[in-house]
Amino acid sequence: MALSISAVVLLAIVVFLLIKKSGLKAVHAFVCMLLGFYLASSSIAPTIKSLTTNVAGMLGGIKF
Repeated sequence: MALSISAVVLLAIVVFLLIKKSGLKAVHAFVCMLLGFYLASSSIAPTIKSLTTNVAGMLGGIKF
């Protein structure tokens, strides 16, 4: 059985759980979101994209 989930959905779930269980403030989550937007428009964005693509590929290649 293959399960495919978007990184955005996965990260949104993680942030939701951190807010509910670990006491992460909504303001902190908003600042992290702004950082993500600024990183996406920076010159390091292609490097981050290729890194996350490679890690996802490695995780997807693991056979159980």
